[in-house]
Amino acid sequence: MTHSKPARITIYGCGPDEAALFRAMAARFDITPIITEVPVSEATIELAAESRCISVGHKTRISNETLLALGQVGVQYVSTRSIGCNHIDVEYAKEVGITVGNIAYSPDSVADYTLMLMLMAVRQAKAIIRRTDEHDYRLGDVRGKELRDLTVGVVGVGRIGIAVMDRLRGFGCRILAHDNRPKTAAHYVPLDELLQQSDIVTLHTPLHAETHHLLNRQRLEQMKDGALIVNTGRGALIDTEALVQALEDGRLGGAALDVLEGEEGIFYADFRGRPMGNKSLARLQEFPHVLISPHTAYYTDHALRDTVENSLINCVNFESGNQHG
Repeated sequence: MTHSKPARITIYGCGPDEAALFRAMAARFDITPIITEVPVSEATIELAAESRCISVGHKTRISNETLLALGQVGVQYVSTRSIGCNHIDVEYAKEVGITVGNIAYSPDSVADYTLMLMLMAVRQAKAIIRRTDEHDYRLGDVRGKELRDLTVGVVGVGRIGIAVMDRLRGFGCRILAHDNRPKTAAHYVPLDELLQQSDIVTLHTPLHAETHHLLNRQRLEQMKDGALIVNTGRGALIDTEALVQALEDGRLGGAALDVLEGEEGIFYADFRGRPMGNKSLARLQEFPHVLISPHTAYYTDHALRDTVENSLINCVNFESGNQHG
């Protein structure tokens, strides 16, 4: 690095587990970390007053007003501890002189979790566990399925989609893939064909304007009767109201969702004994064949280490003039 004293980097929205890793790694990168649990906002701007670089989490949307205020106190680089940047207006950030960089982490974390959700969905795990929790040990009315007898459609063939397909091959199922820019050998088909033929559809494509509500009412109607949807990507890839309707109509066999539209402010919080304010989430949780988890697929020891290390590397590269967007 080009300066004599350690770079100061403000790390926002940092939980205790991340904080311990940031403190352990910071010295190796010649960085002075300013760590806070609170998310970045206009009210917490002063914490970044002497930092050209900040690191932020994916759990809270960063408003344009906050980006403008960051630019005014001298912040030039934001490293988000996520693959997706849909919680930041990247173009507006550029307008106010801020570069936004994302990070990569172990794709195995999300791929493993995706396979777990698939297996739980095809074996009716939620209903079985609910019954046994109530000491009802009878067999259910619906038999499970074996992955080798099914066709799985993988939408989005990036690092995570590839890792999911690698795992699926071991189960002997038929795999279809869809991606606008194929990156690996696979049986690629148009999205409509994938939806019509797949018993399970799993989503791993980035969220942007073209993929918002990728599975809308029309596309959900194209899916096979009894098909399952798995989403460990981003909630808004699915039109949630249309999904609820398809489940109520009995056209879909179920869903396993680690992400959901409107999850902000609900996921990662404790709502025991108080209303959530998200009717779609409450309705989805009522279905015995719908699994919900709180955006946790990425959350492993290995992936968290990757996240912290790569966020620091982003900032070091920016300080040394080697940043990449």
